[in-house]
Amino acid sequence: MQPTDSSTGPEGDLQAFAELVRSRRTHLLMDPAAEVPSDLVTALCELISWAPNHKRTWPWQVAVFTGEGRRRLGEAGAADLTTHGIGDEAKAIKTRTKYVRAPVVLAVGSAAHQDPLFQAENRDAVAAGVQNLLLGAAATGLASFWSTAPVARGEATRELCGFSPGTEIVAVIYLGWPTGTVAAPERPAVPIRFVTD
Repeated sequence: MQPTDSSTGPEGDLQAFAELVRSRRTHLLMDPAAEVPSDLVTALCELISWAPNHKRTWPWQVAVFTGEGRRRLGEAGAADLTTHGIGDEAKAIKTRTKYVRAPVVLAVGSAAHQDPLFQAENRDAVAAGVQNLLLGAAATGLASFWSTAPVARGEATRELCGFSPGTEIVAVIYLGWPTGTVAAPERPAVPIRFVTD
């Protein structure tokens, strides 16, 4: 017999999870000087590996930047912009300093694959893993911001991260303790079609 109390059982579990999903916000209102324990960062990174992954290729790669490492990440990103002829000097200057806005910055990469279908599926798996990490961060009270790398396949950034050749950087994630909150934007309804016969 199914429980009738909506606070317990499947309905209650879904309600609690839905609240976590809906409460997660992307923002940079965080204290750049408040340390995030490395064991907490490690635990959050491990959540990435629990995303669905077709053929078990385990494509995720993660590099964690703190302290002056954040500036080195910015320098690598600026170098990639210059190498690829993207943006101007103002953009490069911003890139060199933007990662110090959070105490922890993660670069999350998807390993290259010779099969184009697996390549696409690997990226999807890494993106799903990033969402696992973001939800875990929200559950612990951390603020987070999912950004993109200056150049997704930038050589300088890839080498600094220690990622394998051809790795695509799927996400650059800022993590820190929040100093404020942001309101949730309105979300359009998801178009759902039930096909029964």
